[in-house]
Amino acid sequence: MFTGIISDIGHVAAIKSKGGQRHLKIETAYATDTIALGASIACNGICLTVTETGENWFAVTASEETCRVTTLAEWDTGWQINLERALKAGDELGGHLVSGHIDGKAVLETITPRDDCYHLRLSAPSSLLPFIATKGSVALDGISLTVNAADARGFEVMIIPHTWEHTTLQYCAEGHEVNLEVDRFARYAARLTEFKSVANPFE
Repeated sequence: MFTGIISDIGHVAAIKSKGGQRHLKIETAYATDTIALGASIACNGICLTVTETGENWFAVTASEETCRVTTLAEWDTGWQINLERALKAGDELGGHLVSGHIDGKAVLETITPRDDCYHLRLSAPSSLLPFIATKGSVALDGISLTVNAADARGFEVMIIPHTWEHTTLQYCAEGHEVNLEVDRFARYAARLTEFKSVANPFE
């Protein structure tokens, strides 16, 4: 579990593909001697398991399904990615609860500077739009953001200077795809509504 508060920007140092899987070596400013094998790290919002560590780097493996659903299949050496270590009990919940299970990809339609902030308009798969609501939460490439507006075609967010400068959003351009995770609570609410429409759903 994560909070969507990015704590480092890592660099993809090496990639090996085998079958449908991708094995990545990621350079980081984290103290890697404190990262246990099997630990979870969100890489551009994708929850990945650490399989190996070294000085200033860790390695992860992404499955074929992960590559299919996320932007990971497009990553190349030298790419910069948002990193967040898993939430510990007692840690401050600065963003919102993020699982690291990507629901799909959103597309940055427009990036508009407004004063010292940036207004982003995104499109998303129609199947995910019902779970995105004004003043609700989304995670884009692992970044916890508040939805400013949402409609039948997409949604909008406002990026403050600190978030822009300390995440990979600063390197994005219009037409760029980002990993999208919708709010878990919205999914559960929709599921409960489905069951309420059935007289005896468990019969």
